Amino acid sequence: MSFETGRRRIINVSYQLSKMNLFPFFTGVLILLVIGSCRPVQPMNSMARHAEKLFASGEFSRLETMHDSVKRLGNLIPADLILIDSLNELGHRISLDFPLSEEDVSMQLKKYYPEPDSVRIRNWERSRKLEMRILNGEKRYFKNAVSNLFRLDDEARKRKIEVLGLSVDSLDLFCLEHTRKVVASDKTQAEPVLPVLMTLRYTVSVKPNVVPDGETIRCWMPFPREGNVRQQKIKLLKSDPEIDATPENDIQRAVYLEKKAQKDQPTTFRIEFEVETAAQYFDLKPENIKPYQTESAVYKEYTRERAPQILFTENIRRLGDRILAGETNPLTKVQKIYNWINDSIRWASALEYSTIPNIPEYVLETRHGDCGMQTLLFMTLARSQGIPVKWQSGWMLHPRVVNLHDWCEVNYEGIGWVPLDQSFGLQSTTDEKVRNFYRSGIDSYRLIVNDDYARELSPKKKYSRSEPYDFQRGELEWEGGNLYFDQWNWHMDVESIP
Repeated sequence: MSFETGRRRIINVSYQLSKMNLFPFFTGVLILLVIGSCRPVQPMNSMARHAEKLFASGEFSRLETMHDSVKRLGNLIPADLILIDSLNELGHRISLDFPLSEEDVSMQLKKYYPEPDSVRIRNWERSRKLEMRILNGEKRYFKNAVSNLFRLDDEARKRKIEVLGLSVDSLDLFCLEHTRKVVASDKTQAEPVLPVLMTLRYTVSVKPNVVPDGETIRCWMPFPREGNVRQQKIKLLKSDPEIDATPENDIQRAVYLEKKAQKDQPTTFRIEFEVETAAQYFDLKPENIKPYQTESAVYKEYTRERAPQILFTENIRRLGDRILAGETNPLTKVQKIYNWINDSIRWASALEYSTIPNIPEYVLETRHGDCGMQTLLFMTLARSQGIPVKWQSGWMLHPRVVNLHDWCEVNYEGIGWVPLDQSFGLQSTTDEKVRNFYRSGIDSYRLIVNDDYARELSPKKKYSRSEPYDFQRGELEWEGGNLYFDQWNWHMDVESIP
């Protein structure tokens, strides 16, 4: 029995309850579902049953106290220990995502709404525009709940503009100008254009005394994938600690480093590397798209379900059929799905993916999601309609806007893999090619680390990952367990080379 198996079933239960803010409501049937997925059928230990109830009611502080106690006693069978460990770890992750009290949220809203309005706030909570859960007996709000509110609610957004004035997104303006140049390039279609050579310095720092003095910390750091025409001239310049060679070109590619912890000191890992990234644009037309060879290995692999995140649920199939309304051309299918998500799903800062059992379903229920969430929704809808599509992710490295980012690639028969960035959306211009650029193109400022999600790292990690699907910030562990994101810091410096 693995932590991951237990985690998936547990978060599914917690998620169904949290949708209705019903953590206190938990039936014996749900208890048996969780226990049944974590270990063979046998009499349930009373401690494990109690841990289930604490988790289901959102009593994470009491669950942590109980977890520490049973770990010290060591008198439970391994399956029960795994279950309690899983519950406690998931409770910790959820608590970190929901740190704000009602008073915290009121203070953040006060600038825009000086007089509290409980009816308005309850409506925001019910609509999931102000994301909240009941934890340890009180309302706790998502750490970015207020900033998301102004992205998700039109009335709130209007109020913010009234107070602060209308602001222009510098990234939108930069991408608009840059993609105009890409489309206007006289290069042959789909050739890389407008290359940018960059030096990247990535740092991970484990906080002091998180790991005991003298214990070895294992660290996996993101490194660029090879074999893509948009990413060339990859060169590891230096690392701390030093390594002799670049890592294997795994699907989720990582530099592996080790260091011993020192008492009262942070443990820092650094890599520095060069990479040249380029833009790519495909001027596709429906009449030029060939029918798929449905017996090919590529088609079968990239149109299949992949639990837990790509599942052709009834909800997904019904929505896909409604969006496409009988459409058969692959390119037009992709365009219709892309446009529907662009028009229907708003971008918002996201919960940690490890706490969500099925991300596309979450996005459809809340009507919002970040880049990876929107990408997984696109991938699921497209695959369910017979379109081969694969995950791609890493970093966006635009001037003054450096961050984690996810997108994907669509395969067209006779053309190959074509990049598509769902969350960058349709651009504000009357030039149709530029407006639709991100449906079949990508800009120059992308670091490709992953060509799929949830793949093994090299060397294999012993403990569960902090991010079980994506790999951008890195992963750390020591002999005592995984090191979650609250136990270390990360930073990327980017220098463009003329």
